[in-house]
Amino acid sequence: MAALRVRGLTKSFGGRRVLAGVDLDVAAGELVALLGANGSGKSTALRCVVGLTAPDSGEITGEQAAMIFQQIHLVRRRSVLDNVCAGGLAGLPPSRSLVPALFPRSLRERAMACLDRVGMADRARDRAGSLSGGQQQRVAIARALCQGAPVLLADEPVSALDPAAATLVMTLLSELAHTDGLAVAAVLHQPTLARHHADRVVGLLHGRITLSANAAEVTEDALAALYAPDRVAA
Repeated sequence: MAALRVRGLTKSFGGRRVLAGVDLDVAAGELVALLGANGSGKSTALRCVVGLTAPDSGEITGEQAAMIFQQIHLVRRRSVLDNVCAGGLAGLPPSRSLVPALFPRSLRERAMACLDRVGMADRARDRAGSLSGGQQQRVAIARALCQGAPVLLADEPVSALDPAAATLVMTLLSELAHTDGLAVAAVLHQPTLARHHADRVVGLLHGRITLSANAAEVTEDALAALYAPDRVAA
């Protein structure tokens, strides 16, 4: 059974149809890569799933989802640990969620476990602003993990990273799916990374899914159909 199930998702902005009936399943233990040109609807689909954008119609069912963004949005002056703790603040009363010194020990222990999972426990006391881009994205993944959600959505998580850092982040997302059993969906602009790390590739064109295949079976012709200039929406 899919941990995330989307049926008939539609969304328009100012009369322009961005999503035109998207169906998407992501199973626990699976990494799905969403590919497509700019404006194809990839990021909008994820934002609808996580509740940041209200769809016009459609059905979204499944487990709670946490989101990782292209813009990492760490509080640079705060410690790495405090940033990860922010992922678990939803269950705290307001009086304890505003001041890091009042975060309960249980939250800090959970955050440390998440940092250890992404290989950043040794930087827990450092200021977030002192980290490299790849390190910051791993901290952002730890922050998402601290929410305890079984579905992880990543919107262009490696677009601002160098190739080595991008590979590390994609390897981590793959491990979170295959080893930890999370359902992971990632919007990517790097087909090579998608084919190497994902289990399945879903391609969008003009707000519709036109490609859904095992990553190893995605052909160059199929990718060219997604990115051909004369097929990209204006």
